Amino acid sequence: MFTIGDFARHGRVSVRMLRHYDATGLLRPAHVDPVNGYRYYTAAQLARLNRIIALKDLGFALQQVRDIVDERVGVEELRGMLRLRQAELESAVAAAGARLVQVEARLRAIESEGHMPTNDVVIKSVPAVRVAELTATAASFGPEDIGPVIGPLYDELFRCLGSAGIAPTGPGVAYYEDAPEGGGRISVHAAVQVSAPLQDGVFRVLDLPSLDQAATIVHRGSMDTVIPTAQTLARWTDANGYRSNGYPREVSLECPENTDDWVTELQAPVTRA
Repeated sequence: MFTIGDFARHGRVSVRMLRHYDATGLLRPAHVDPVNGYRYYTAAQLARLNRIIALKDLGFALQQVRDIVDERVGVEELRGMLRLRQAELESAVAAAGARLVQVEARLRAIESEGHMPTNDVVIKSVPAVRVAELTATAASFGPEDIGPVIGPLYDELFRCLGSAGIAPTGPGVAYYEDAPEGGGRISVHAAVQVSAPLQDGVFRVLDLPSLDQAATIVHRGSMDTVIPTAQTLARWTDANGYRSNGYPREVSLECPENTDDWVTELQAPVTRA
C-alpha cells in the first residue's frame, strides 16, 4: 500500500487534492490507521483517480464526476467523451494545448489498466554522478506545472555552461524533491552530467548520490505524456514487493528536436516493502 504522499506522487496530484477527495467521498483511502489517522492507498485505486482527473479535465463538476465514476463508465465510453473534448480544445486558444496532452496521457493510463508489464521494469543500482544544475519551484508534480519550469531551466543551464566553457559529458538528469515551503510545491532540479570541480554560483556542480536500488523503465515520447509509463512503474513496484522511496529521476537518453522521439529512463528509488 502507498502512503498518501506516495499515492499523490504516483498519481501526479497534490496531497491536498486527495484529502479533499476523501472528505467529499469521491476517493476514500483503502485504509486509515485507527491510531494515527494516516491514510493508505492501493495501486488499484490509480484507476479511479485517473477517471476522476480525466473527467475534471473535461469540465465536469465534482458531483457529476462522482455520479459517472460510481456508475462505472466503461473505458470505451470514457474514451469517446475524452475524444469529444479533445476536438473542442483543438479549436480553442493555443494555451489549451497543454491540457490536451494531459487528457491524452490520462486516457493512455486508463487504457493500460490491467496490463502488468513482465519485462519492462528492471531493478538496478545507479552510481553516483557529478552534475551541474539549476533549480526552481513548481506548483505541483503534475506535468502541466513541471513542464513550464524545467524547460526554461535547461535552456538557462546550457547557456550558463557555454559561458563557463563547460561541456556536458553525459545525459541530462532531472530530479525532484518536496519544496521546503510545502503546500505540494516541488523543487525542480534541471541537471546534466559534467566533469568539473564542485562549485556553488550561478549554477551548482555537485555529486548526485548513488541509488542502491532503483526500479527503472524507459519512456518513449514527450515528458508531457509520461503519466502512463510512470504509473506502470508504480504498479510494478507495488505488485513485486517494493516500496517507493522518493521521486523518480528522469535520465534523458535521447533528445532529438522532435519531443515525440525522446527516450527517457525513469529511475525510481525503492526498498523492499
